[in-house]
Amino acid sequence: EGVSCLHDDNVEIHNNFVQVLSKIVEQKIQIEKLNKSIEETSQMLSVTDMNNKVLQAEMETTKQMLLDNSSTSSNNGSYIWKIANVAEKLANGIADRQTSIYSPPFYSSSTGYKMCMRLYMNGDGQARGTHLSLFFVLMRGDYDAILAWPFNYKVIFCLYDQTGSQRHIIDSFRPDIKSNSFQRPKSAMNIASGIPKFLPLSIIQPLDNPYVRDDSMFIRCFIDFESMPKMCIPYVINLNLGLPISIQEKAIQTEIEKRRTAASSGNCYTESSTKIDDLKVNK
Repeated sequence: EGVSCLHDDNVEIHNNFVQVLSKIVEQKIQIEKLNKSIEETSQMLSVTDMNNKVLQAEMETTKQMLLDNSSTSSNNGSYIWKIANVAEKLANGIADRQTSIYSPPFYSSSTGYKMCMRLYMNGDGQARGTHLSLFFVLMRGDYDAILAWPFNYKVIFCLYDQTGSQRHIIDSFRPDIKSNSFQRPKSAMNIASGIPKFLPLSIIQPLDNPYVRDDSMFIRCFIDFESMPKMCIPYVINLNLGLPISIQEKAIQTEIEKRRTAASSGNCYTESSTKIDDLKVNK
C-alpha cells in the first residue's frame, strides 16, 4: 500500500510538472507573439510618424499657397516675391520639415501663361546643403487651350541686394522645349525646372549679408518675351520699382531700342548708373 501511494504521488508530481512545463512553453510562445506584435507596432508607429511629417509639410505648403493666392498677383510676366521668416524656412529645409516653398502665381498677361517660382532653401539634389535652388513652374491656367506651346521664353531670376549697392544676383536659363516642364500643363503644375545652384548658402548665412535683411529677402522672376540684349538686364533690375508699371515698361523699351541702335551702328552705349560689373549675369 505504501508503494502504491508513493507511485501515485510520483504520477501526480509528473503530471504537475508536465502542466507547468506546458504553461511555460505556452507563455514563451505568447511572449514571442507579444514581442513580434510590439515590433510591428513600433514599425507602424514609425511609418505613421513619417507620414504625419509628410502630411504636415503638405499642409504647410497648401496653407502657404492659399495665403499666397489671396495676395496681389501680376499679369505682365514679372513678379517680385517677398520671402519672410528666412531663418525659420532655412531651418525647416535643413530638418526636412518643409524642403521647398512656392511663390504666389503670376501671369504673362491677363489671358496668358500662369507661372510660379519654387525655392529650396537648403538646396535640392546635389545642391542640397550647399546652395539655394530656384526653379520656375508652369501652372495650368484658364487660357492654356489658346496659347502657344511649348513655352519657349527666357526665364530670368534676381535676388535683390537690399543695401542700395545694386550687387544683385542675376541668373537665367532658356527652356528645353522637349522637356515636359514646358509643355501645356496636364495637372495643376508641371515639373519645376531652373537653377539648382542659384546661390551658395554661405553668402546668405552671415548676419550682415546684403540679401537678407529683417529676416526677409526679395526674389524676382521675369520672362523675356522680346529677346532683350543681355546688357539691358541690369537696367531692368535697377529700375525704380516704385514707378507705375506702364512707365517702367516704356523705360525698358526705350533702353532696348537704344542698345539695339548702338549695336547696329557699331557704337557702345553704356548707362553710367548701371553697375554691370557688380552683377552676376549667367547665361
